[in-house]
Amino acid sequence: MGLSLDAMSGEASPVRTPAPAHNQSPTTRTLAFVSNDPYRLDRRAVPHHYDLRIEPDADEGSFAGSVIIELDVVTPCDALVCNAADLAITDAWIETPSGDRRAATVSLIPDAERISIDPGETLHPGAHRLHLAFRGRLDGRLRGLYRSSWTGEDGNQQHLVVTQFEPTDARRAFPCWDEPSFKATFGVTLVVPHGHLAVSNAAEIERRQLTSTEGADPKVEVCFANTMVMSTYLVAFVVGPLEVSETTDAGGVPVRIVHRPGMAHLANYGREVSAFCLDYFTDYYGIPYPGDKLDLIAIPDFAFGAMENLGCVTFREVLLLVDPEEATQPELQNVTDVIAHELAHMWFGDLVTMDWWEGIWLNEAFATFMEMAATDAYRPDWDRWTSFGVARTAAFDVDALRGTRPVEFPVVSPDEAEAMFDILTYEKGAAVLRMLEQWLGPDGFRAGIRRYLAQHAYANTKTSDLWDALEASTGMPVRHIAESWILQGGFPLVTVDLVNEGRTLRLGQEPFGYAGDLGEGESESAPEPRRWQVPVIVTQNDGSITTVERELITDSSLDIQLVEPARWIIANTEGTGFYRVAYAPDLLDALVARASNELSPLERYGIIDDAWAAVLAGRKSAVDVLRLLPRFSDEDDLTVWQRVVGVLDAIDRLVDDPEALIQWQGTVTALLTPAFDRLGTTARHDDDDRSRQLRGTLFTALGTIAADPATRILARDLYAAACAAPTSVDPAMSAAAISVIASSGGREAYDDFAHRVADAPTPQDEMRLLTALADFEEPELLEETMTMCLDGRVRTQNAPYLLRRAMANKTGGARAWSFVATHWDTINQTFPTNSIARMVEGIRYLDQPEIASLVFRFFADHEVPQGDRLVAQHLERLEVALALRARSSGPLNHELARR
Repeated sequence: MGLSLDAMSGEASPVRTPAPAHNQSPTTRTLAFVSNDPYRLDRRAVPHHYDLRIEPDADEGSFAGSVIIELDVVTPCDALVCNAADLAITDAWIETPSGDRRAATVSLIPDAERISIDPGETLHPGAHRLHLAFRGRLDGRLRGLYRSSWTGEDGNQQHLVVTQFEPTDARRAFPCWDEPSFKATFGVTLVVPHGHLAVSNAAEIERRQLTSTEGADPKVEVCFANTMVMSTYLVAFVVGPLEVSETTDAGGVPVRIVHRPGMAHLANYGREVSAFCLDYFTDYYGIPYPGDKLDLIAIPDFAFGAMENLGCVTFREVLLLVDPEEATQPELQNVTDVIAHELAHMWFGDLVTMDWWEGIWLNEAFATFMEMAATDAYRPDWDRWTSFGVARTAAFDVDALRGTRPVEFPVVSPDEAEAMFDILTYEKGAAVLRMLEQWLGPDGFRAGIRRYLAQHAYANTKTSDLWDALEASTGMPVRHIAESWILQGGFPLVTVDLVNEGRTLRLGQEPFGYAGDLGEGESESAPEPRRWQVPVIVTQNDGSITTVERELITDSSLDIQLVEPARWIIANTEGTGFYRVAYAPDLLDALVARASNELSPLERYGIIDDAWAAVLAGRKSAVDVLRLLPRFSDEDDLTVWQRVVGVLDAIDRLVDDPEALIQWQGTVTALLTPAFDRLGTTARHDDDDRSRQLRGTLFTALGTIAADPATRILARDLYAAACAAPTSVDPAMSAAAISVIASSGGREAYDDFAHRVADAPTPQDEMRLLTALADFEEPELLEETMTMCLDGRVRTQNAPYLLRRAMANKTGGARAWSFVATHWDTINQTFPTNSIARMVEGIRYLDQPEIASLVFRFFADHEVPQGDRLVAQHLERLEVALALRARSSGPLNHELARR
């Protein structure tokens, strides 16, 4: 009999089986794993093709399959060892180069997620074919091969079966060499119910009606063409009662959107963006799209945002299906970004793949970099590189901690591979690439990327291969520069001053870190001073001439001689450098005075962003920043205002004196109202998308942080109008109204939101309403939201993030933490493993000492193996928040109370 890996216990004596017959199972046994490397397979045998046949049963929650693996035995071996997890092996035999069929004994190695296939005698070098049959259960945590469900228009439950294999879960669907470097081709065959759609990586080439037994539902066997050479984590297939959009031709590549019935009207935008991105990337990379077709599939339940499976890209519905007329600019930008990100991977990740998981940062960082470039090309009016500043700030926030990590670090286990998918991999990695691109020059940078892809197509690489290609194309010391950013954590503070009577510009560097305890000062993460090779682009003006220079800070300081004394200097031109800047007071004052006329939006953003970071580091006071913000009251850029509002929200959490709170709300109202009045309450026909969103951003802040009564009344009116006629209210204001109502609403508003979630016309409407449920302040309403996260009313893909938001609730965060701690075991058994550490991010807002102490004690006794480093960072960020409150709350309340 076949034995499931997760059910095996004890040890069975193997019995040799004869040549396999159709209904015969191989003998199996369980072995303890003994090896110098418990996670990486040896290369005594290397697969090069899989013929995979899968028959899923969504109703029963199970699947059966078989695979023929064509492989080369490289050195003599007594057994083949490959990956398998949670599978029952029901048949096993090996076909030798001479055509002999050898029955095999299968030994299960559960701890290592492997099986050993022993043919009873030594296998000698040459081509072999491994035949395996297996059974399994559809996974309940959105990984491997799993089931996604929804309620159809007829009220009946509908199911689809979908895969999610990255990083190491292909082994849960079929036995395989489940490591990135074991590339092979894959021929997939799916046996599906008649009338169901089946999609995989390559084009469908044959469909056969199967003979069914009397009374059984008819089945269809769908065969797909062989894929290109690729890694197992990219294999994908989807089966279910789905619909397909019209096909768009993108340079000869057929592009389709696959979705649930009734959502065809939301598919057009995704097809349009996909076709644009394929053309854009084909031109940028100088290599044709490597697949034979492109399907983008919207999945109701999906643990990640999207997955770059070649030709069969899977998405959360909210990141693929959208009505451009009813979405806000950020919502539409999110869809565009994610499509661009996944399609960038078709080349960078799928065609050329990292050798092992420590290199995943480069796949994800480069795809993030390219998503910005593609979105900026698709919609230049969105000014995508400026809005990237917001994501870069989030990366800074983690990288300023003692517990940060290098972007690339040794990865050993699957848990460590899963933990690589964090903000440092994506945002910091992309920011470093952007810094290099701008310093080296876009043309030379692209030439290096093309060289890299052409040299390593269909193969695996290490990060140094990219640096070598960039050095060859630019003649610059790229590896030396890049490794100082990638192989150590943190980033520098670049100091800027004029010496020698203003004729010498002095740039210095020192490690930047937050003040993470209750004292003052910088937190160091290394005993010796760290140094970076800092590529800076410096702009300076002497009163008549503006010059731009590219320099490299290689030591603690760099002196640049000026022809004439500078009147103002920007040490991070266009904000492309991944470093903080501290200007001498007179230089900073000169910049702020000229900000609206001389500085770009991202440069203005940087001044505010660096100022608040200095507060967190104990280098400035919160009162200093409070006095700085009014100097930006004439600002008209969305991204700059988003940073201002972010700072206001952070200060708002520190104001707890009742008299000071009244003054604080008046201060916020005075700062925001002129900018909001310039835009007006109603969208104008000549408003661009960013102006519309700025209106919504300011309105939200007025109704939440400022608690402005008139704004709250208007929010209820706008929401009522939008419910009656959705197109009558601009989407940005409609979304803002929901946020404002949630911050001050009661039972009636809550019940209305909760009711409308289920019937929301678009995924974006659903998420606006759902996330707002965590913002209600009344205890019983927040408790109801959290209960919904565990009783099935909220999908497990969304529940962790709703709990995270509840912990950030200003008045209800402590209650939310108590709920999470009480239900910790259930949460870990129910939610996708990749979401647990991300959920825990909410603890950073629990900055009341008595609550924080409970949090620290809890995590002293509870581990998150797949995210221990991330949890440690959240805990340290909580320490930073506690230190900020201890330093700043009293002076802030005093400053405001005396106004």
